Amino acid sequence: MIRVLMGILMAAALVAQTQPVEVGGANLPAQKIGANDLIAVSVYDAPEFTRTVRVGPDGHIRLPMLKQRLKAEGLLPGELEEAIAAALNAEQILVDPVVTVTVVEYHSRPISVVGAVKNPVTFQAIGAVSLLEALARAGGLSQEAGPEILVTRTQAGPGGTPDGAPVALTRRVAVKALIDAADPEVNVKLYGGEEIRVPEAAKVFVVGNVKKPGAYPVQDTTETTVLKMLAMAEGLAPYAAKQAYIIRRDERGNKHELLIELKKIMERKAPDVPLLANDILYVPDNSGRRTTASVLDRLAGFGASTASGVLIWRR
Repeated sequence: MIRVLMGILMAAALVAQTQPVEVGGANLPAQKIGANDLIAVSVYDAPEFTRTVRVGPDGHIRLPMLKQRLKAEGLLPGELEEAIAAALNAEQILVDPVVTVTVVEYHSRPISVVGAVKNPVTFQAIGAVSLLEALARAGGLSQEAGPEILVTRTQAGPGGTPDGAPVALTRRVAVKALIDAADPEVNVKLYGGEEIRVPEAAKVFVVGNVKKPGAYPVQDTTETTVLKMLAMAEGLAPYAAKQAYIIRRDERGNKHELLIELKKIMERKAPDVPLLANDILYVPDNSGRRTTASVLDRLAGFGASTASGVLIWRR
């Protein structure tokens, strides 16, 4: 019985020695390895080579007992397996080694989503990621988001570039086409290294005798008018003047004041006036009407108090 138990233990120890050591980590979808990625290398029946390795900033890795550093950047996991096996063979360390390479963490494929989104974020692209998926990871667009999304991708310079410097290419994506029209052509595929910027919408400022003064975002300047801005400001306050002013600056920064007939526009006797981004719509106070109303209020109060006094006197 003892001999049987000893035989079982020796067989188990022999199997443990011949099996590769398990390397923890996720086996992510196979795509080209980049700098700073974390990979798991497993060599059958050679636990001294089985480990996790971080790819260096220069795109190379180093394994024990290998004199040369191996280039990993730009290779698929299967291609790196062949490179490691060839290096072990060339330096006569192992004969026909069986190598397995899996990706544990990607750090070379960041996608940044910044600007007018609810939760700006940077994440690693695992496979292809669509523009909508990237925006969803950032919590979606905020209320201040403008009509365009800028997708910037950095890629190697063209062959004619002497120093081979990377070139940043920016694509403009219309929010209406992406979200409202659900156009698949503008739902750009992202593979890492992209920056998504959502600029804030331009604003029109409404001040003066309105119920809710403030700065209001403008999604489409071709559809922004005085009446629409007054509606967003919840209408005119009491004693608003019959005329208003649009304060506008030109490209040189010079200020211009445009007088508009506000009462006629409200009564549809004059056409609505378009507004541009960064315009200021100022609705002044009608001081004459306010003074008259104040006088009438005082007279009414005086009359009430006098009448009350007469009644008391008669008693």
